[in-house]
Amino acid sequence: MAKKNEMQKIGNFISKLRDLKGFTQEQLAKKVGVETHVLALIESGKQSCSTDLLDAISVALNHKIIEVADTSMDFQVEGGHQLSGTIQTNTSKNGAMGLLAASMLNRGTTTLHGIPRIEEVYRILEVMHSIGIEAAWESLHTLKIIVPEDLKLDAIDSTSATRTRTIIMFIGALAHRYKDFKIPHSAGCHLGKRSISAHIYGLEKLGIKIKVNKDNYRVTSEHLKPSEIVMYEAGDTPTENLLIAASLIPGKTIIKFASANYMVQDVCHFLEKLGVVIEGIGSQTLTVYGVPQINQDVEYHNSEDPIEAMMFLSAAITTRSSIVITRAPIDFLELELLKLEKMGFKYKISKRYKGLNGHVNLADITTFESKLKAPDDKITSGAYPDINMDNLPFFVPIATQAKGTTLIHDWTFEDRAIYFVEMRRLGATINFADPHRVFVEGVTALKAGQVVCPPALRPAMIILIGMLAAPGTSMLRNVYSIRRGYEDIANRLNSIGAKITVLE
Repeated sequence: MAKKNEMQKIGNFISKLRDLKGFTQEQLAKKVGVETHVLALIESGKQSCSTDLLDAISVALNHKIIEVADTSMDFQVEGGHQLSGTIQTNTSKNGAMGLLAASMLNRGTTTLHGIPRIEEVYRILEVMHSIGIEAAWESLHTLKIIVPEDLKLDAIDSTSATRTRTIIMFIGALAHRYKDFKIPHSAGCHLGKRSISAHIYGLEKLGIKIKVNKDNYRVTSEHLKPSEIVMYEAGDTPTENLLIAASLIPGKTIIKFASANYMVQDVCHFLEKLGVVIEGIGSQTLTVYGVPQINQDVEYHNSEDPIEAMMFLSAAITTRSSIVITRAPIDFLELELLKLEKMGFKYKISKRYKGLNGHVNLADITTFESKLKAPDDKITSGAYPDINMDNLPFFVPIATQAKGTTLIHDWTFEDRAIYFVEMRRLGATINFADPHRVFVEGVTALKAGQVVCPPALRPAMIILIGMLAAPGTSMLRNVYSIRRGYEDIANRLNSIGAKITVLE
C-alpha cells in the first residue's frame, strides 16, 4: 500500500497527465471503469490505487505512470474453508488476444466488448500503442480500436512484446501492410519448447515467409495468394494467424486440421462481422473467402472463458464446496464434466442460453460436495472437442481428493508437468514419471505452505486452489503469472468465501 506522500505524488501526476491529455475526471473515470468520485480521491492523494488500476489508467492516458516489478504482489491465503454462493465466469483471455490481433485488419472503428482487465491484455495494448494504434477503454471492459494508415513498427515496444505469445499473431494482419518487417520473439508461459512451425508452414502457403533470427522474426511477402493448407498441428494461435491472413486475400483458402477451439470460433465470428465469409466454423476444416479490403465500424462481444469456469469447478471440488458458476460456456466443458462425473462428482446444469455475441452457448453449473475416486484410465488432453490442454492442470488438485492413483498425461508441453509437482509443497503426493506424466495419490490432506508462483498461468493457479483447501495460512509469492490471465481473482474468490489477502 502506498504511503501518504507517495499517494499524493501519484495522484498529482495522474491529475496533471489527465489535463494534458484533455480528459475530464468523468471521462477518465469512465474509461478505466471507476466512479468519478473514486478518481477524484485518487488524484487528491486520499485513496490508494491498486497496480491493476494504475495499469488501466496508464493505458487510458497512453503513458506509463509507474513501473511495477513482477515481484510486487503476493497472496496470503487462509485455507481450509468451504466456498459458497454464486460466481460469474469472466470473458476469456485467449479470446481477447485473437480479437485484438484480428482488429488490426480493419480500417474502420472496432469496438470490442468483454475484454478482461488482465496483464496479458495490458502488454498487447502497450505494443499496439507503441506502433501508433489507438486503443482506448470506453468503459470497464470495452475497447475502441482505430488502426491508422501507417504504423511505426520501428518503435515497437519490444519489452512488452516479448512477454506475450500473442505478438506472433500480428503477422497475419501486418503482412497486408508491409512486404518486409520484423517483430520480436513471442514468449508467454514458460512451458518448454513451443514450436512456431505451424505458423511458418501455414503462412508460407499464403505467400508469407518467416525467418527466425536471434532476437526477432523477419517476415517477407512478395505475392499473397489463397491456398489449400494442411495444418502442421491443430494449434489455436496458428489457426487464428492463418484466418487473419487469409481474410484479406481475395479468393478461397481452405484450412484443414484447424483448431476448432473457443477462441478460434470467436475470431471466425468476428471476421464474419467484418464481411469475411467462413464455412465450417466449429469443425477442423475451415473455408475462408477473403475480401480485398475491410473498412467497417463494427462491434463484437468476446465470449466467456471455459478455462476460468473449469478453475472454479476445480476450486469447488478440491474444497468440497457447493457453489453456482454462472455463464459457463458449456460446449467447451462437456468432456471435462463427463470425466469428473465418472470420478463421482455431483453437479447440476441449468438450461442453456446464448451469450452476448449470439453464438456461444452458456449454462449455470451448480456443484455439490462429492466423494471422488481416481479414474481407471489416464486423464489427458487434445484438440477440441477433447479435454482442453489448459483445463488439464485443474485435474491435479482434484486428483489429490480422489481415492486412488490418477495418471495425468500432459503430452503437449514437456515442462508443465514439472510445475505440477510443486503441489508437494502443500502436502500432495505426486510422483513424477517423466516431463509429460505425473501420478497423483488421493485422498490427501493438504497443508499450508509457502510457494513461489511458477512462471506459467495454469500451474500457478492450481497452487492457489491447493492453498484454498489447505487449513492454515499459506503464502503464494509473485503472482504476476496469475494476473496475466485472471482479473481481480483474489476479490472474486473472496466473494464466495475464500480468505485471500493481497500483499502489494
